[in-house]
Amino acid sequence: MDNSSASAGSTAKLTLKASLVLDADGPRVAHVRHLVATFLTTVAAGGIAVAADTVQIVQLIVSELVTNARKHAPGPARLHLRVAGPVLRVEIHDTNPVAPTAKAPDPTRVGQHGLEIVTALARTVTVEQTPDGKRITAHIVLHPATA
Repeated sequence: MDNSSASAGSTAKLTLKASLVLDADGPRVAHVRHLVATFLTTVAAGGIAVAADTVQIVQLIVSELVTNARKHAPGPARLHLRVAGPVLRVEIHDTNPVAPTAKAPDPTRVGQHGLEIVTALARTVTVEQTPDGKRITAHIVLHPATA
């Protein structure tokens, strides 16, 4: 985990970030969920409000994104977490250039609800093609009362 601080203008702002490479032999989803919990604990200790249920929400979002990257991309994936003010930016980079598409809601369908879940829980979700695949970015408000 990489924690650093930066200043913007005359007002110092705490910026926290963490990154993790996910390859075939790398960390599993349980490890990634633990990383998220530890990271958000560090964010809260730094004085940024984090709602109690936000940890579980972010763990679910990251679990869905990581699972899809590992399932559908042939190469390694990279997870980046970055806090700027009251918002967490979650990015997953993978080597599959095909953008995921959300299916129409269907409570009888088993599986393939990942993007539905992510878009329902995040403030915004974007998908961008990159030279080596794609990047999915989700923004999550850390404490809704402060946004």
